[in-house]
Amino acid sequence: MLLFFTLGLLIHFVFFASIFDIYFTSPLVHGMTPQFTPLPPPARRLVLFVADGLRADALYELDENGNSRAPFIRNIIMHEGSWGISHTRVPTESRPGHVALIAGFYEDVSAVAKGWKENPVEFDSLFNESKYTWSWGSPDILPMFAKGASGDHVYTYSYDAKREDFGAQDATKLDTWVFDNVKDFFHHARNNQSLFSKINEEKIVFFLHLLGIDTNGHAHRPSSRDYKHNIKKVDDGVKEIVSMFNHFYGNDGKTTFIFTSDHGMTDWGSHGAGHPSETLTPLVTWGAGIKYPQRVSAQQFDDAFLKEWRLENWKRLDVNQADIAPLMTSLIGVPFPLNSVGILPVDYLNNTDLFKAESMFTNAVQILEQFKVKMTQKKEVTLPFLFTPFKLLSDSKQFNILRKARSYIKHRKFDEVVSLCKELIHLALKGLSYYHTYDRFFLGVNVVIGFVGWISYASLLIIKSHSNLIKGVSKEVKKPSHLLPCSFVAIGILVAFFLLIQACPWTYYVYGLLPLPIWYAVLREFQVIQDLVVSVLTYPLSHFVGYLLAFTLGIEVLVLSFFYRYMLTAGLTAFAAWPFLTRLWTRAKMTSLSWTFFSLLLAVFPLMPVVGRKPDISLVMGAGLLVLLLSLCVVTSLMKRKDSFIKEELLVHLLQVLSTVLSMYVVYSTQSSLLRKQGLPLMNQIISWATLASSLVVPLLSSPVLFQRLFSILLSLMSTYLLLSTGYEALFPLVLSCLMFVWINIEQETLQQSGVCCKQKLTSIQFSYNTDITQFRQLYLDDIRRAFFLVFFLVTAFFGTGNIASINSFDLASVYCFLTVFSPFMMGALMMWKILIPFVLVMCAFEAVQLTTQLSSKSLFLIVLVISDIMALHFFFLVKDYGSWLDIGTRDLSIQRFGYSWKVLEPVHGQLYLKVLEPDTNRQLYLAGGISISHYVIVMSMTIFLVFLNGLAQLLTTKKLRLCGKPKSHFM
Repeated sequence: MLLFFTLGLLIHFVFFASIFDIYFTSPLVHGMTPQFTPLPPPARRLVLFVADGLRADALYELDENGNSRAPFIRNIIMHEGSWGISHTRVPTESRPGHVALIAGFYEDVSAVAKGWKENPVEFDSLFNESKYTWSWGSPDILPMFAKGASGDHVYTYSYDAKREDFGAQDATKLDTWVFDNVKDFFHHARNNQSLFSKINEEKIVFFLHLLGIDTNGHAHRPSSRDYKHNIKKVDDGVKEIVSMFNHFYGNDGKTTFIFTSDHGMTDWGSHGAGHPSETLTPLVTWGAGIKYPQRVSAQQFDDAFLKEWRLENWKRLDVNQADIAPLMTSLIGVPFPLNSVGILPVDYLNNTDLFKAESMFTNAVQILEQFKVKMTQKKEVTLPFLFTPFKLLSDSKQFNILRKARSYIKHRKFDEVVSLCKELIHLALKGLSYYHTYDRFFLGVNVVIGFVGWISYASLLIIKSHSNLIKGVSKEVKKPSHLLPCSFVAIGILVAFFLLIQACPWTYYVYGLLPLPIWYAVLREFQVIQDLVVSVLTYPLSHFVGYLLAFTLGIEVLVLSFFYRYMLTAGLTAFAAWPFLTRLWTRAKMTSLSWTFFSLLLAVFPLMPVVGRKPDISLVMGAGLLVLLLSLCVVTSLMKRKDSFIKEELLVHLLQVLSTVLSMYVVYSTQSSLLRKQGLPLMNQIISWATLASSLVVPLLSSPVLFQRLFSILLSLMSTYLLLSTGYEALFPLVLSCLMFVWINIEQETLQQSGVCCKQKLTSIQFSYNTDITQFRQLYLDDIRRAFFLVFFLVTAFFGTGNIASINSFDLASVYCFLTVFSPFMMGALMMWKILIPFVLVMCAFEAVQLTTQLSSKSLFLIVLVISDIMALHFFFLVKDYGSWLDIGTRDLSIQRFGYSWKVLEPVHGQLYLKVLEPDTNRQLYLAGGISISHYVIVMSMTIFLVFLNGLAQLLTTKKLRLCGKPKSHFM
């Protein structure tokens, strides 16, 4: 059995990784020839300001007094340059946003594995193509554009990472540091001849990354005075830098300025998904080569932003974020970044029609080069008779379009050139997508075949080894036939040869060959399959169909809960009614009423708002007080039983009560300190980390008696959970644990009702590492319900609170008791532990259910595995590679619940949009989104983690340490 679980774990890791090979491999190709516009560029130098985390509306809108928060930028829009909205793509994080801006392509999902800091793949960028680039700002952003750059011409100046403190006194100092260092740099250049000559070269770039707005947004939210004040500070700083540039270069008119943002921010201070506040960022350009403001009487936009911002008379020019890269390259005359998929926004250019046409032609050729390389690579590794070319852009069509465009340029039909080049770009981008997904069907089929085979084998193993369903299985050992293994070996050789001659990556061999041993194992159990069919045929048809429909309905409810959280409420409500539909109500009224009460209480949580809620420390304090009250009641009741409650265990419980009190103090103290902008107190930080470190050790000191051990685990984990809570979610583990305890009791009643075994008192049952295997019983149909309950409670533990609605619902305030300096991996690990705490509570209760119902953990765990895998297979067919890759789809529901009406539009350039109508203003918004990878990742992760969580739960429930004397490894 150990071998089975080990192989199962490896197979699930393969299934988990397959989704990245099938849907989320890097789109980048290499081997293209650099392309640049042959005409002289309008600018010698470019200055790029990126205000990290700046929303478009926060910059453009007027305050309550009718004044702009950024008067200098506002003056540029009205008198000097062009403006618009830059539409970002999800995930709306800093690294992918900057890659889109500076390299012109949308970041591959694999970058998150390195925290958006390092380069998972090498890519070309504007900085790499420039003569020189100087950059100032965050150490998280600047190095990725310097690393891998050819030569030594990209210079970075970063402040210490410790400055990125969400609890610091004033985050605007991050931006002040940048502005001051730029001014010092130019002052130093006047006295350094070598540097002076470099910054007077052409084709140079200055990049100012301004992180203060993003930091203040996370710490205080975009509606705060700190966020808005930071915008004013940035505006003043930009004004000073522009003045300094003009003075330094003698107002030569050869400097282009671009002001934009990498992403926006939600009202609750987060980003990462596709809400308009995250995807709509400002773009303001002025200087050399930029068109002056254009007064218009009407503009065609579906939103009401222009009127709100009082900019309806100044022409708005919207772009996709990746379009900014070709705009910058054309302005200073460097080659387009090789992997750029941006389309040059010619309406921003103030130059001759010939320059616009030539630049657009260069843009088209640059993207076409990628298409050609991609097609050649795929053609070389595909058998000629199997290769299907992209028919919309054949070689002849490419030649005809390019020839026609050249002819139009020669005959000065420049508008036709631009239109024709845009058509070619769109075809080339479609072709790139076609060849990028060329093998998707083949890989997907192999994974599905393997998945179905694994589910079949696990089901057969349950029926064969852990149930009485097949009693008539032949006991005689038949001599195995050599035909079956020989057939599978032959098929394996053919598959391997087919992949070999196509020079496929090694992962293709894994996906292609893995189904063979799985299905071989399934077909070896032919006798079991045959006997199963006979057994099912003897079963009453109505009962069989009824059970099948009930199982299918249960699976669908679990699947739908990933899209609609209220399905969890519906399921828990059905659970609440369950005792009254059976004889449980007549046998155990108090237990049934308790089950109903806590099921309905837990059903409230999925209805709570998942994003946009404000922190409410009073609820965290309330949860702590309830824990203390419960502790007092339990300790009092246990103290009356002096025979079983020794001084050592009393000391453990008092230690845990003290830990809860300290957690409440730390939460309150930290909140007060951060509000006063005094940062995170060191003592609070020490207490928080000590509480976290001890939370898995202290329960091992408690009694192994079932109730006492489970209560000790709850106390320890609740202390940590309080430190990671900001509102109502602090109550969730408490309610969940109460329901889990009732579940243990009610499962005892159901087992006694069926006459399988006698009821044992919970006060007499002890967790034991070495359980007598002879006490285990075979599985019954009712055990499928128990396994379903476990999966349902695990899903509820995951979606029950507002922590996992989408990537932008993660509230960084949750980790402020532990650290406030930005650290993506550490913060991510703490948030992950917050997610896992309810999982651990459920798994520990599951251990108790298995013990009290005399079930082998392996047999019941196999049913759980099958249910989880069926769900995962469900989501495998729903994965899309557009939209937010980590957005799990519940945001759309919350929008509708808050009064928004919406409808899904057709995908545009591979991006799914929702058209949303606000309830009060009737303003139309557009949300990027879609069904994504995360549904599948969550289910597969849950399946894989269940193995480890099961081991952790066994450790927490069975291990016994002593405060003094020799430790006992396990309680016997």
